[in-house]
Amino acid sequence: MPRCVVVGSVAIDEVVELRQPLRPGAHLDGRPRGRRVGGGAANTAIPLACAGHEVTVVSAAGTDPDGSAILARLSEAGIDTSQVARLPGPSTLSLVLNDAEGERTVVNLHRCREDGPPRRLRTLPADVIYVRSRELDLGRVLAGRLDTALVVAHVPPSAPGARPAHVLVASSADLTVSERHAPWETGRRAAGESLRWMVVTDGPRGAEAFSADRRLHVPAREVLAVDSTGAGDVFAAGLVHALALGEPMETALVKAVSWGTAAVEVEGLPARDRILALL
Repeated sequence: MPRCVVVGSVAIDEVVELRQPLRPGAHLDGRPRGRRVGGGAANTAIPLACAGHEVTVVSAAGTDPDGSAILARLSEAGIDTSQVARLPGPSTLSLVLNDAEGERTVVNLHRCREDGPPRRLRTLPADVIYVRSRELDLGRVLAGRLDTALVVAHVPPSAPGARPAHVLVASSADLTVSERHAPWETGRRAAGESLRWMVVTDGPRGAEAFSADRRLHVPAREVLAVDSTGAGDVFAAGLVHALALGEPMETALVKAVSWGTAAVEVEGLPARDRILALL
């Protein structure tokens, strides 16, 4: 199977189930639902490993017990954690608020970050590199991998040259009105001439993919939303899985939407058997 390198955050999520939707000034009832490993890199890497890929995570975790728990969960999933830097201090910690409609709000309580870009990414063996990070200093490193791997990256950031990549992925909710109206131009500004596709997810409406002269749309099937946490990351995992196997965007987008939809139907990430059923 292809070698996938996933760059981004790994975290501990403290999950709270809300009985009412979030709204300004409200006094809400909720109950704790426990702690679980999360973060964009973990949420993408675990489904890819379930699908049989060789997955390496490039990230940072603290030297606290949470950091050890994060690495143990990734290793249990069959992920290479040798490129997760252990930094003195606490690991990334997030508060995840889930309401009765399956919508989630994430509050970052602490971020564990390296100083500067992960230079080890320049030489790591990889068939596909996926970046789920908002850090602004990755451009030069990614540009150096365009000739040696398929580079897929999440935006924002969408500043000029911020994300040299062959494929960009964005949530419609993260784009400005002008960016949503001109997705291909937004992608080209961030990725440069290497860009082949700009993919935009839109929750229950599915996803679209834009190239210089084409537009694809795949609707999502209607489901009962249980937990949308990580659904975008699982969508990206499905997209990377298909593209890594050489599938065209037409079929890769269908695969990605099916994976992302499956993630909304369960609390946390889909189980391994569910991912295998989607292959």
